[in-house]
Amino acid sequence: MIAIIDYDAGNMLSVAKAMRHLGMEPVITRDADTLRKADKVILPGVGAFGDAMDKLNGYGLVPVIRKIIDDGKPFFGICLGLQLLFEESEESPGVAGIGALKGKIKKIPVGEYKKIPHMGWNSLSFPRRGKLFDGISEDAYVYFVHSYYLEAADRDIVVATTQYNVSIDASVESRNVFACQFHPEKSGTVGLKMLENFIGF
Repeated sequence: MIAIIDYDAGNMLSVAKAMRHLGMEPVITRDADTLRKADKVILPGVGAFGDAMDKLNGYGLVPVIRKIIDDGKPFFGICLGLQLLFEESEESPGVAGIGALKGKIKKIPVGEYKKIPHMGWNSLSFPRRGKLFDGISEDAYVYFVHSYYLEAADRDIVVATTQYNVSIDASVESRNVFACQFHPEKSGTVGLKMLENFIGF
């Protein structure tokens, strides 16, 4: 069973739709027992870091997520779901993230590409080949919508980057934890291939 964590995230239904397209029937739930029994778990997300952490804490989901990760189950954070896995964000000073991975979420600086949020298709580069990108070529394009980006403390977990005014850590893998800043559910065949790879873990 694949579970999608329900904490009122805006892209939860689109992630479920993409999984159904691949022949899966994910369970959307915030029930702790159901999440712990799942074979794989997805943390979707759009919106603000602080509001999301308030909801995760309010629903009692933070210790559940930490337990799932500690138990070694495949866990996939998407967009804000990636950011929440880290320690803190400039978007919400003083708000602690889940802290499963080390690093900070920083505001995208103004630069060559003036528009913030970063919204649209960007190509990926692979500092090292991650399992999530098996069968996906370098320079593949994926869809981003975000104003904040990850700067991972451990550079060894970064498996994909993109450029938008700054070098952005677009995807990370650490043992059983997989996460991406972009939206695979909105990234066409490339995104579906990533979700298919996750299903196969």
